[in-house]
Amino acid sequence: MRLSQMLWVTLREDPAEAELISHKLLVRAGLIRRIAAGVYVYLPLMWRVLQKISQIVREELNCSGAEECLLTQLQPAELWQESGRWDTYTKAEGIMFALTDRMERPMGLGPTHEEVITAIAREMIRSYRQLPLHLYQIQTKFRDEIRPRFGLMRGREFIMKDGYSFHVDGESLKQTYGVMDRTYRRIFQRCGVEFCAVEADSGAIGGSGSQEFMVLAAAGEDEVLFTGDGRYAANVEKAVSMPPEAVPSRFASAEKLSTPNTETIDKTCAVLHISPTQDVKQVLYEAYGDGGLLILVLVSIRADQSVNEVKLLNELQRHSDSFGCKSILRLNVADAAGNWAAQPLPVGYIAPDLPDTYLKASANIYPHFFRLGDRTITDLKNFVTGTNEPETNWVGVNWGVDFQLPEHIADLRVAQAGDRAIHDPSQVLASARGIEVGHIFQLGTKYSQAMNATFTNEKGEELPLVMGCYGLGVSRLAQAAVEQSHDQDGIIWHPAIAPYTVIIIIPNVTDSRQTETATQIYHQMQHSGIDVLLDDRDERTGVKFKDADLVGIPYRVVTGRSIGEGTVEVVERATKQATMVPITEVVTYLKGLLDRRLARP
Repeated sequence: MRLSQMLWVTLREDPAEAELISHKLLVRAGLIRRIAAGVYVYLPLMWRVLQKISQIVREELNCSGAEECLLTQLQPAELWQESGRWDTYTKAEGIMFALTDRMERPMGLGPTHEEVITAIAREMIRSYRQLPLHLYQIQTKFRDEIRPRFGLMRGREFIMKDGYSFHVDGESLKQTYGVMDRTYRRIFQRCGVEFCAVEADSGAIGGSGSQEFMVLAAAGEDEVLFTGDGRYAANVEKAVSMPPEAVPSRFASAEKLSTPNTETIDKTCAVLHISPTQDVKQVLYEAYGDGGLLILVLVSIRADQSVNEVKLLNELQRHSDSFGCKSILRLNVADAAGNWAAQPLPVGYIAPDLPDTYLKASANIYPHFFRLGDRTITDLKNFVTGTNEPETNWVGVNWGVDFQLPEHIADLRVAQAGDRAIHDPSQVLASARGIEVGHIFQLGTKYSQAMNATFTNEKGEELPLVMGCYGLGVSRLAQAAVEQSHDQDGIIWHPAIAPYTVIIIIPNVTDSRQTETATQIYHQMQHSGIDVLLDDRDERTGVKFKDADLVGIPYRVVTGRSIGEGTVEVVERATKQATMVPITEVVTYLKGLLDRRLARP
């Protein structure tokens, strides 16, 4: 392609709305343009990047045995109502674009496609002989993000590959899950990004287990905790660890002490001369179930620890039946002055046995505090906690004597860098930032049971299909690659996903010899299958070099004065290393470089 014929405009200044360097560079390099908040046009150079990533994804998915299809972006509400996710996605999380058609039927623009593919499966899969089956698609998704930001990282319209597999049992699912783990690793390796596979929370998608693939970058939204031995890595939402050992209590017996102005943990510890590891604090949450039910959740946790709200929400989901609802839609820290309170709460002095009389009697309010304890509290002896009375604290109290241990105990704490690893206490967790670009799930029968998608096994029994789900953000991966690989001059693309792999620059377009040489090399590269761009613009040489660096084309060929000696300059974008190569050998030289860098792992 000739640059003089392309729609390509670069900018010298950063766009006002951009925060991440990758977002700034994509706009400045003329790859994307913003149309509305979270909505971007992919200009010709960016579209080539996305096509190359999509092609790598297709090649690897097809090799894995998956089949490509294309599912509907417009989805009827009744499918989501069958799965129980309509209210979650349109009200609680509010990320689905919902609309009503001319027949007054509620519809949604697909943020994901579990419901659609499960509806297809229940109509078309009848026998175990049709299983396992794995379908995937690459298409645009829509999510009405509350705060779209960071360009393509958190947009309202984006390109995603999502795949779904169907199985007779969990063992078959695990086999495909393992294949997808290896397939995703090859995809990211071929795209030239440094990544990490980590244990993850399944979130609104659900399922028994999941794994995220993170492109490591300082600006990543997600925190990853890992050990140096390479045996453990997890998203902080999912991570587990051993907390620091509690300091032995200095109190020997139970006593209620006056502790004025100690409504915070720091103040309590200062007045009582204790470590926060000796204190049990209570954190109160409001959980909202489907149907409008409000549940007040009282979490007891060691005072030096923080509640992991993702873990807490998952634990509440496991108990949703006991509340008389199908699911917990959302969770937030309780407002002590909320209209659920029958009387003012002793904020800062709440004990594990806070009476249910603090709750108003209402059909929309669960009549009891749901009491949960983090595992950090179970072995504490002679600890400190509140009294349910202002300005006082209990010291030297024990479980089973002074207080009943909460009925439900779980891992509810936030794991942190510096914690000891569970698999090997000699290993200490370290932290890194990552950008999630892929996520694979073992869904099990969550959707097939809800939507009655069954098959007949060898014995003639009708059983729910066992499902897997595999997502990969194509447009997000493109920007993540830029976030990870750039310098002060611009983007540094890996040749596998660069819009073009070689750019030929004519320093002086009025010099017929330079132009003829560049055009000759250009045509030779095209015939050799090299993605080549010819900068034949009537611009200053410095402008051309700056633009080439900004857009990040991996190799630059310059037909300057050295052509009089029969050579051209070849510059590698990543290293800035320049090599003089004979004109007659430049195509062979670059083809050899590219063949080595593009070899399939």
